[in-house]
Amino acid sequence: MTANRGKALGAALGFSLVAALAVCVAEFDVGIAKAFAGRGVAQNPLEYPLVAVALGLVANALLRGTKTHDSVQPGFRTELFLKIGLVLMAAGLNITAIAKQGAGGLLQALVLVTGVFFFTWWLATRLRLPPQLKAVMACAVSICGVSAAIAAAGAVLAKKKEITYVTALVIVTALPLMVLMPWLARAIGLSETVAGAWFGGNIDTTAAVVGAGTLYGETAQQVASVVKMAQNALIGVAAFFLATYFVVKVERVPSERPSPGLIWQRFPKFVLGFLLVSILASTGVLSAGAIAALKTLSKWAFTAAFVSIGLELSLKELGAMGWKPVVVYLSATVFNTVFALGAAWAIFGLLGL
Repeated sequence: MTANRGKALGAALGFSLVAALAVCVAEFDVGIAKAFAGRGVAQNPLEYPLVAVALGLVANALLRGTKTHDSVQPGFRTELFLKIGLVLMAAGLNITAIAKQGAGGLLQALVLVTGVFFFTWWLATRLRLPPQLKAVMACAVSICGVSAAIAAAGAVLAKKKEITYVTALVIVTALPLMVLMPWLARAIGLSETVAGAWFGGNIDTTAAVVGAGTLYGETAQQVASVVKMAQNALIGVAAFFLATYFVVKVERVPSERPSPGLIWQRFPKFVLGFLLVSILASTGVLSAGAIAALKTLSKWAFTAAFVSIGLELSLKELGAMGWKPVVVYLSATVFNTVFALGAAWAIFGLLGL
């Protein structure tokens, strides 16, 4: 009884620490945005996920230094926070709006997600990455970063350290891409429409996509958002096919016959919540005020998740995974950058969709 009480207290203290750091992230976010307000930047150019992870890492070091990390770690519920954030994020995924405004976005999403996913899968196979890490990384690069990674992780039963590893790579690469891509787009003379499609198809986090679009122009921001929403809509499809593939192919026991029930058991159920919220938002069941509230709650949940990632991050564990995952992720990102530029130019420039 005493041990359970101590564990519950530790979890409560850990959760309280996550909540307090999330509030600090929000304050930093506002403060940094105000500092850049006079320079034509509408939001925090550092992105709140990066700030959240940084604060989490600082607290992580302090906790490990005082040997209190293990006692409060049960309160760092990274996966739970990510799932909640993902479900609530669907309030901003209006399928009707994508269908009306984004024929080009839907086409580009299908082309890019398919091409980048299989390139990443092929390269990861060549470098012999574990199947679960390969699946999580391929979804993260090809679809929408952290959100797709957590959905894929649930479908293939990935290890917690694999999710943390890929999430860290997503956050670290999103910031420089958000700053560099608008500069490159101007250097090669892209229109706002093509540039926006490029940003939305390549940058792996929605916040960074919006940031890059904002830096380039209003039209670029709108197109980038539609393209990224179209890719987000494929999360459920990817999770279903991955769950099926792993049951039928990767983890199949020769003496057993894969069943729909087993596939359903492996399918990440929170994806259904994501689809339900998206349908409710798209059909007008949710009011504009409710959608805004859910999007705000989603940001808080993601902030708590990123803080928890920093709190849980173990450099020793990440180092043990070696250099190959980094090579795969960065190579796939470069491939995605070039492929997305070609697709954006062909679909939004040449075809004019």
